[in-house]
Formats: sequence, C-alpha cells, structure tokens
Amino acid sequence: MRSALEDQLYVYAGKSVGVIVRTATEIADTLARNPFTDSPDNRVMALFVDRVLPADPLDHVPGLKNEPVRSGKRELFALYPDGMAHTHLHLPLEKSGTARNMNTVAKLAEITAVM
Repeated sequence: MRSALEDQLYVYAGKSVGVIVRTATEIADTLARNPFTDSPDNRVMALFVDRVLPADPLDHVPGLKNEPVRSGKRELFALYPDGMAHTHLHLPLEKSGTARNMNTVAKLAEITAVM
C-alpha cells in the first residue's frame, strides 16, 4: 500500500513524497498510549515516523525549553504547554515523519474504526 501511494503521489506532485501508513488499530493504540492525557489535546502532538526511534529523543534537540517529549512505539509524543506557535523545539525526526495533535489522532481513530 505504501509503495502504491508513493508512486501515485510522485505522478501527481512530480517529486517523491514520503508516506506514513498506520492501521486503524495502530492509530487507536497511539491515542491510548498518549502520556499527556491530563493536558489539552491541542497541546499534545504525536510525531509518526517509520524508523527506529532514538534511545533518547531529546539528545541534540535544539530549542528545548519546557516541552516534555516521550517515546512511543513508532512515534514521539510532545507536550507544548505554551502552544505549538510559541515553541522553538525542533525534533530531528520531524523531517522524516508527520505530526498530528491528539484532536486529529482521535478523529483519525474514530474514522478508521468504521472502515
């Protein structure tokens, strides 16, 4: 599936476009494993990646102020207490992944549960 999507996106965009694929179960599992459930969902982000996560997700991370980051299975969770618009945090995996806040992850879990 991933390869077919990448091929079609290449035809459409004229360049390579990375694709992250998750099953409905994996999306629901990500939502359930959110380590920041006491925080507003729009302030918590899941960064989905298709690579091995680093042992220390904060190693050599520029701009870290007061944003806690936790490793998941194939995603990082980050809490932005002051909001994403006010952060200088740059996670190295951002370039090879896609980030969604927990409101969006919840909606994706809801939509894919009925597919």
